[in-house]
Amino acid sequence: MTSSFTEHKEFQRVSFTHNLLPQGEYEHCVFDNCIFTKCDLSNMNFADCEFKHCDLSLVKLKNSVLRDVKFTGCKLLGVHFEECNKFGFSANFERCQVKLSSFYKLSLKESVFKECDLQEVDFTETNLTAVRFEQCDLSRTIFNNTVLEKADLRSSYNYSIDPETNRIKKAKFSFTGIAGLLDKYNIVIE
Repeated sequence: MTSSFTEHKEFQRVSFTHNLLPQGEYEHCVFDNCIFTKCDLSNMNFADCEFKHCDLSLVKLKNSVLRDVKFTGCKLLGVHFEECNKFGFSANFERCQVKLSSFYKLSLKESVFKECDLQEVDFTETNLTAVRFEQCDLSRTIFNNTVLEKADLRSSYNYSIDPETNRIKKAKFSFTGIAGLLDKYNIVIE
């Protein structure tokens, strides 16, 4: 299969569900209002790319490279980011729906999740050192053996994090969010 190299190109209002995005490398590209639902983007490279208002629900990313990728206003339901190439993985998310997705065992150091719906996301064994969760809904999100050192969750809500099974040294929480650290004890805080 021939692989192409594309840089500094903007794709607007393109549906890739029938006309597939050509296999290859994409650098400094912008995908605006594009539909990738259930697309197979496996073995593709995206570096310094931005996805704006795209639907990437159930997209396949096996061995794909995501390096310095920004998702803004995107729908990313059921995406298995852990299948991406782990080397150099870096992504930021703003105003995105990332429900039912998984970042299992990935390193997301210093990433930013801003105003995102992260319900039922799996962060098991994920390195979230110094990650900023700004005004995110973390309802039923899984944190298990997760590194949350220096992470900032002060403005986020609905999380349940067990300090005994996660590393939370110097993580930042709001006073109102402390209840999310005590959920396993089934106590009432008033």
